[in-house]
Amino acid sequence: TTSRVELWSFYLYYVGNNGLSGFNFGPSQFQNLLFLAGYDPSQPPFSALCSSNTDCVLPYLGKIRNINSIVLLTNGISFAIQTVLLLLIGAWADYGRWRPNITVIFTLAAVAVSFAWLGVEDPSKWQAGVALYILGCKCRRGALTFWTAAFPGLVRHLPEVESSAQLVTIGGKSWDEHAEFESLSRNRVSNISFTISSIGEILILVVMVGILEGLKAGDSTANNTKAFSVLIAFSGALWLLCALPWFFLGERRPGLALPPSSSFFMIGFRQTYIAMRQCMRLKQTFLYLIFYFLMGDVLNTSVTVVATLQNSIVSYSTLQLTLLLIVGIITQAIGIYSFWLVQKKFKDIHKNGAPHSCHHLTLLNVLTVWGLIGVHTDKFGFKHTWEIWLYQVFYGLMVCPWYAYSQTMISEVSPLPQMHSFRFLFFALFSVVGKTSAFIGPLVSSAIITASGNDNNMPFAFLFGLGTISTMFLYLVDVKKSQMECNEFVKAEADLHAFQG
Repeated sequence: TTSRVELWSFYLYYVGNNGLSGFNFGPSQFQNLLFLAGYDPSQPPFSALCSSNTDCVLPYLGKIRNINSIVLLTNGISFAIQTVLLLLIGAWADYGRWRPNITVIFTLAAVAVSFAWLGVEDPSKWQAGVALYILGCKCRRGALTFWTAAFPGLVRHLPEVESSAQLVTIGGKSWDEHAEFESLSRNRVSNISFTISSIGEILILVVMVGILEGLKAGDSTANNTKAFSVLIAFSGALWLLCALPWFFLGERRPGLALPPSSSFFMIGFRQTYIAMRQCMRLKQTFLYLIFYFLMGDVLNTSVTVVATLQNSIVSYSTLQLTLLLIVGIITQAIGIYSFWLVQKKFKDIHKNGAPHSCHHLTLLNVLTVWGLIGVHTDKFGFKHTWEIWLYQVFYGLMVCPWYAYSQTMISEVSPLPQMHSFRFLFFALFSVVGKTSAFIGPLVSSAIITASGNDNNMPFAFLFGLGTISTMFLYLVDVKKSQMECNEFVKAEADLHAFQG
């Protein structure tokens, strides 16, 4: 049974793994080092430093590239490495007893990378920044993946969920009623986790403002660059502190037994293949899988592109970026928790999830259109500071709830609650797709910037097109029809196991 102490240690871990080191300040410091090391391409190489009024390039992987293109290309490489890694070991989250140990390993590695940034404060070390950027992103995502894998079992063993399951066995509640109750419990834990993480992150950022004042980050470029590394290390230290309770108090629940004739090094590829094969039999599930793949790429790439523009607009000011994050996280907490309250009041909202998801994604496409305007004019299109502040508010309130709600939609279009043999299979498939889809967009966007003569807004054309196509796939998903398909699938497979045949 999941105790309150274990549940709160689960929440606390996410406060630490908030992304400030590997997702926010790490990438910003990387781009800052590139800017300081780069040169104005209108002048002879390395004869004129970059400024806010000039383009900025560096030689990278055989070409002279715009620094925004370098960030996107490196981001794509990081995701490509993650794809291979998760296909290889991602399934270990579901089998045996490896998951807690792998969470610890990834966490400690990510914390070590955070402290390593203290040794990379000079622009001449930007190549080391490439390695730390990739390692930081990969370790943070790996830790998040294996921590998230504990989520279904954690919710399933909550006292109220176990009591509901017992009522089903004695005939006091129907299976459908229990499935709905467990679904709402998953939503509750997920949204509370997001909200608590947001509140904790805000407190951390407020402390960071004090650190920046103490370091006098605004007095010089050198101070500002050093402040980036200090903030990253501070984030890593807090992550370790918040992770320790989960390491020691989290129940080490056993996963599935490894199927016969399977090895730990092949189970991930085999699991993905079989899950995909089964998914092909469920039309609505397959449509949502296509959407999930495409939209994951659009969302992650859009955030990265806007982040690169944001960094240059505020001239890599650590204070400005910290204040922007505070606003973004506050609105994110309000947006996600407000959506949970609506979902709690109108309990059937998740049964017709596609229209609500389309609402969030339409708003995401508004961002890509706004960025696309910047191709043709300097008046709008993420060109000014006020736009970045507005973006943080808009993104937090209107787009961030999608992160929490997308997990709910997976359970609504998959036969997860009904089938023990497929319980992990579909969750694992969507987990792999969600965490490995985001390497295409950054690579394509990097190539677009280079081909367009270093137009940093041009990737929004590609992202708008891809976002529109993905939204069309979601619009085709019929949740009620999916539930019928899943019920028929359950009946047909009642006496079979995932790894037979």
